[in-house]
Amino acid sequence: MGKVSDVMTRGVRTLTPDDTLLQAAQAMESLDVGVIPVCDGERLVGLVTDRDLVLRGLAQGYPADTTRLDGLITRQVQCCHEDDALEDVLQKMGTSTIRRMPVLDHEHRLVGMVTLGDVAAKADSADSGKAGQALSEISQPTGPEHAGQPRATGTTRGGIAEDPSQQASS
Repeated sequence: MGKVSDVMTRGVRTLTPDDTLLQAAQAMESLDVGVIPVCDGERLVGLVTDRDLVLRGLAQGYPADTTRLDGLITRQVQCCHEDDALEDVLQKMGTSTIRRMPVLDHEHRLVGMVTLGDVAAKADSADSGKAGQALSEISQPTGPEHAGQPRATGTTRGGIAEDPSQQASS
């Protein structure tokens, strides 16, 4: 079995709690990622995801160019160490239903990220199979109430569903 250090991505881009929602969104777009670690110096204080930006920021009406990340980030973050066994980290990812995890050194400084994609691309076949197993655990449907059904129905305009009886006929 390999170690996290064998597959992790080093030198990841980070943001600070003082950076804005707009800066985070632009960094994600530029890097083609959906999560960026947020650090105070070298210390990880949380993660910001594209979902955080939308649900905790934009959906609440906060201005993208002035809203600081400090109030949007996820602070309770599962982490691992670069010398952890990859098998253990994959099990932790599956149990916690997460696809990516910050990697810390033993002084609790961020040194990289490990993702299921990293494992699938870089690990030996045994660990890659475990990444697939972790992904299947993570990707379980949320429940039968949404199976095959869209969450919203009807025509929408600005997030407000139109009343079909009020639509003009053509």
